Amino acid sequence: MATYTFNLPDIGEGIAEAEIVAWHVKIGDRIEEDGRIADMMTDKATVEMESPVSGTVIKVAGAEGDVIAIGSMLVELEIEGEGDGSDVGGAPVTETAPEPEVIEAETPKLPPVEEVASAPVAAPAPAPAPAPAAPKAAAAPAVVDAEASAKVLASPVVRQRARDLGIDLAKVRPSEGTRIRHADLDAYLNYGGTRAGPGRAADEEIRVIGMRKRIAQNMAESKRNIPHFTYVEEIDVTKMEDMRGEMNASRGDRPKLTALPILIAAICKTLREYPMLNARYDDEANVVTRFGAVHLGIATQTDAGLMVPVLRGAESLSVWDMASEIARLADAARSGKAKSEELSGSTLTLTSLGPLGGIATTPVINRPEVAIIGPNKIVERPMVVDGAVVIRKMMNLSISCDHRVVDGYDAASFVQALKRRIETPIYIFAD
Repeated sequence: MATYTFNLPDIGEGIAEAEIVAWHVKIGDRIEEDGRIADMMTDKATVEMESPVSGTVIKVAGAEGDVIAIGSMLVELEIEGEGDGSDVGGAPVTETAPEPEVIEAETPKLPPVEEVASAPVAAPAPAPAPAPAAPKAAAAPAVVDAEASAKVLASPVVRQRARDLGIDLAKVRPSEGTRIRHADLDAYLNYGGTRAGPGRAADEEIRVIGMRKRIAQNMAESKRNIPHFTYVEEIDVTKMEDMRGEMNASRGDRPKLTALPILIAAICKTLREYPMLNARYDDEANVVTRFGAVHLGIATQTDAGLMVPVLRGAESLSVWDMASEIARLADAARSGKAKSEELSGSTLTLTSLGPLGGIATTPVINRPEVAIIGPNKIVERPMVVDGAVVIRKMMNLSISCDHRVVDGYDAASFVQALKRRIETPIYIFAD
């Protein structure tokens, strides 16, 4: 028998390390040639590692969530025949999109609970390393030690209440003297004590890995490096919604329009006057790049977390083409089939929670962009128009900007120009 070391191969230009997001084997498993070993996440995509040989797993690099360098050991296999145990790498890889999370950004498909790794199985090789660590199991409810509780001084009524609450009296500290009273039980519960038995959900620890980890890193970097400010305005979308209804009534075999494509068309038209918002800021080189084309990132909730597929060249698309492409990109993100190039290169991001949109939002900028727009839900409200109270369809719209690049006056001016277009929607389509 011989050992075979499979090193993490070079999986992309400029990639120095990758994160283990899923193991498909554990110590003791038999793996066949071309069998799946693990899924590794880089900054650009999730890459599936395949074994170039058949053998038994005797060592693995680490747990899900660990980051390992290119060229370092990923797994060690025991194989048939003789060998010198020298390192081998470069197995074929298959690029896939990140697992869906509806929510999997230039990141990133709130995230599912990660799959729990299996416990290690004994392997015949000497000194095998432990298998990937599983997330800690949920804490079991506390168990009352009847013998210890019996030695505690307390009245029968207090003891009965402690039993009803599932409290171990031996763990309760009396506030006065040595006798435990009702107030001591209350203090125990109020300051972190636990009760045994049913009635309280067990604690659960979930390791933050993969897409959820990447989202956390990107959001932290954005808030740490960008001085955000948010501006909110309310917009009367009654005429826009009436127009949308008429367009849908005569759409034929074209896709049904939501408000989103029309809002995007209005945004693209307004950006011609305010190009400083359709930009990226390289804070290391101190260079702002303003883009002619609008590559609009659309934040999408997936099972793997928040992803941002990109609607490329949005300014050149009709609202019907936008509707089709938005649906296609969202499906690709949620099914885990989005390509890496479909999840990068945005110049401005739009984030919307649809019916859950709330009154206002303060969205976090998708760094290195300089702005993010957040339309909120459309609601009917009484409004005063020409001195009369009428029912109008209203929508609040939020914009967060990078104050190093965009002044508050420019952001407010952009939103006011956008508001005028939306409230008189003929200007969305007129040159």
